[in-house]
Amino acid sequence: MSPLAGQQGVRAAGEVGLTTRAIWEGVLEEAVREGEDVYYLELSDVTFVDVAGAGALAAAAGQLTDGRRFVVSRPPAALRRTLDLLWPGQKGIEVSTS
Repeated sequence: MSPLAGQQGVRAAGEVGLTTRAIWEGVLEEAVREGEDVYYLELSDVTFVDVAGAGALAAAAGQLTDGRRFVVSRPPAALRRTLDLLWPGQKGIEVSTS
């Protein structure tokens, strides 16, 4: 995880799984506390997010107040499918493929 230049958010690389989940959840918790309207998650260098990692994202999005959102940029296809399957239309998550 590293901060994004010029935007509120982080760039992640690698995998979100059992060994990295605490880091992922910490980033999401911090994003919820910060109170920014938009928090960017640049995931183009992430190869895999397990279902618990997707669940952590959905849970964090569920804690956002109206009008706030996570913008998830270029996530792995499996994360998009998992969100669509288990959390369809989850308020607070915007997935961008560009």
